[in-house]
Amino acid sequence: MKLHLTDGLNFLSKLTPLRAYNALQVVSSYLLSKLTGQASHWGMPLSLALEPTTSCNLRCPECPSGLRSFTRPTGMLQDDLFKTTIDQLHRRLLYLIFYFQGEPYLHKNFLGLVKYASDRGIYTATSTNAHFLSDDMARKTVESGLDRLIVSIDGTTQETYAAYRVGGKLDKVLEGTRNVVKWKKALKSKTPHIMFQFLVVRPNEHQLEDVKELAKELGVDEVAFKTAQIYDYQQGSPLIPTLDYYSRYQNNGDGSYTIKNKLLNHCWKMWHSCVVTWDGLVVPCCFDKDAEYRMGDLKDYDFRKVWRGTAYNKFRQKLLGSRANIEMCRNCTEGTRVWA
Repeated sequence: MKLHLTDGLNFLSKLTPLRAYNALQVVSSYLLSKLTGQASHWGMPLSLALEPTTSCNLRCPECPSGLRSFTRPTGMLQDDLFKTTIDQLHRRLLYLIFYFQGEPYLHKNFLGLVKYASDRGIYTATSTNAHFLSDDMARKTVESGLDRLIVSIDGTTQETYAAYRVGGKLDKVLEGTRNVVKWKKALKSKTPHIMFQFLVVRPNEHQLEDVKELAKELGVDEVAFKTAQIYDYQQGSPLIPTLDYYSRYQNNGDGSYTIKNKLLNHCWKMWHSCVVTWDGLVVPCCFDKDAEYRMGDLKDYDFRKVWRGTAYNKFRQKLLGSRANIEMCRNCTEGTRVWA
């Protein structure tokens, strides 16, 4: 997670002695596991992704929510399940992102959930397509204490934007962004840190400088460029950028593509973070879109029992043995560096 000065100071302000001790436990157990090849874990997660909903208003072509291709059910995170989870974790948890799949603002009490976590000193973030940031919702977003607002903006013209954000309206994204910037100023708030996230694909790769200028014009705090995960990349895709720096995949010169990075037999994410679906399933990371690798169910067990449980330990051990043997990991370029 990249931090700018004001945002970084805000993030560090959340670091209590217990959270610092927990971080030390997590990092040391990860390094020992990596060194010995034997999975061990001390501490609790530093970071958690919680899914408010799998519902979405858009139909992005590389997203299971957009494609409506889930085998798991669509639904909304229940307040009681959320609060129980946060109550179990908040003393050690440092970073909470309200996102996995779906559009968070479709959850009717989304900002109530944000405030509950923010009031407990957790750094809170979300990722949104920004179609629901009306003037009133923008004000409530600032008042909720949300620390980071990631706005997906994958084009600076409607034609380019809609090439990936199918069904989306760029004007709504810009309007929503302006609303949040306005209320930050009106309420004299330093949060949320507003980030434009630009998913680089072939149709928009010519607009990298344009989105920087647009962000500056609107008063957005940061622009982040993200590489796209392509599911059927082996024979190429019209979404794979021609700009090699922004592609996860290497053109082999014969029409075939391979992932650039080597699959190393360790993964920082398996030690410091995990994902909880809207219905309480704990899965290892955000690459498990359909929750196939289920470590436990928070409707049946408390979080600590799942995090330290047999299933999770076996999964970490399997990863240390051969990451390439885990289907979910084969199209993954993440997780091989601390704070990647």
